[in-house]
Amino acid sequence: MQGAGHRVAITGYGVVAPCGIGKQNFWKGLLGPGLSGSHTVVIENWDASAYFAGPKEMRRSDRCEQYALAAATEALEQSGDLPYDPARIGTIFGTGIGGLRTLEDQVVVRVEKGERRVSPFLVPMMMSNASGAAISMRYGFQGPAETICTACAAATHALGYAARQIAWGRCDAVISGGSESAATITAVAGFVNMTALSTTMVSKPFDATRDGFIFGEGAAVFVLERLDLAIKRGATIYGEILGAGSNADAHHITAPSPGGTGAAACMQLALTDAGLLPSDIKQVNAHGTSTPLNDAAEAQAVTKVFGATPPPMTSIKGVTGHPLGAAGALEAAAVLLSFEHKLIPPTANTTVIDPDMTVDVVTGAARQWQPGPTISNNFGFGGHNGSIIIAPYAN
Repeated sequence: MQGAGHRVAITGYGVVAPCGIGKQNFWKGLLGPGLSGSHTVVIENWDASAYFAGPKEMRRSDRCEQYALAAATEALEQSGDLPYDPARIGTIFGTGIGGLRTLEDQVVVRVEKGERRVSPFLVPMMMSNASGAAISMRYGFQGPAETICTACAAATHALGYAARQIAWGRCDAVISGGSESAATITAVAGFVNMTALSTTMVSKPFDATRDGFIFGEGAAVFVLERLDLAIKRGATIYGEILGAGSNADAHHITAPSPGGTGAAACMQLALTDAGLLPSDIKQVNAHGTSTPLNDAAEAQAVTKVFGATPPPMTSIKGVTGHPLGAAGALEAAAVLLSFEHKLIPPTANTTVIDPDMTVDVVTGAARQWQPGPTISNNFGFGGHNGSIIIAPYAN
C-alpha cells in the first residue's frame, strides 16, 4: 500500500463453497460446469461437527458462523502458529446479512409455538458480527475485532481495511474474509419479487442474455501478515495485497451509478493506493453478478479505467452463485488459486458477450497466463464499491 509502511502478505487461506470445500476442491469447482436450474446454490449435506467441540456448541452457531470457522481452520493450519502478541492479531470480517437463517427459523418458532419457545441464543446467533467474534474467541486474538457490513462489497472492504491495519503498524497479523448463508425462503422471495434473480435460473455474467443472479453462499478466510515478519518466521507466502479502494455511488439503493462512474473511481483509488498504472494490472476478477444493470455498469467502468485493450476479465459467479457479503472473499481466493495454477478460470455459462461491452471476458475454458497484479471488484446495494489489488509475491 503506497506510502503506508509495511507490506502485507497472505500466508494462509481457507474456503467453504458449494462447488468445493477446501481451497483445492474449490479450484476444481471453478473449472467445472456452471449453475442452472435453481434460484439458489447451497452446500449440500453440510457437516460442521469437525469444527466444534460437540453438538451443543455446534447448535449454538448459525451456518454463517460455521462456514467462517471452517474456512478459518484451513487458513490458520496453512499459516502455522502466529508468534505474535495476541493483542496485535486482529479479526476484521465481512458479511452482508449474518445469521438470517436463525432469525427466520425462530420467527417461525414464535408464530407456531409462542414467545417462550424462542431460543435464548437467537440474538448471538443472528448478529452480523458473530462470525468474526467467534474466530477471535476461538483462537484468542485480542486485537481489533470488527465486522464490516456493506452488502456485497463487505468482504472486499474487510480485506482492504485488514491490510491497512498491518500496513499502518497497528497489527502484526489480521484474520480477514467474509461469510454468508442467507438463502432462506423469505430472502429468496424478496430477491425474486425485486426481479434480481434469474428467471431462467442460469447465472451467465456479461452474457447478452443474462437476466439475474443465482443466490449462493460460502466463506473464505485469509491470514494477512506483515511481510517482513512472515519472511522471518519462514511462512509460505501465497500473495501480497498491494492496495485497495472504497467509495460510494451515492445514486440509488440497488442500481449502480450510470456508466459505472463510481466503480471506475473505486478501481482508480485502488490503483493509486497500490502505486500502479492501469497497464500494470494483468487480470480483473469482476463482481459480474449476471444482472443486466450491474454487468453493464462494471463493463463500462473497466473500459473507462483500462481503455480499448483491457486485461482479461472473469467472473466466478457462474459457478458459485452470488454469496452476497462473502463474494469478495471467495473471489480473492480464486485470484490466489489463479496465481498458483497459472490459469484464469472461465466465466461459466457465458457464451455470447453482450455486444455493447468492450471487455475481454474469459469464456469456455480456463486461460493460461503469467500471473501478475490482479484487481478484484465488488459492488453492493446501497452504492458501496470495493476494489482490492492482489499480486504474486515478489522479492
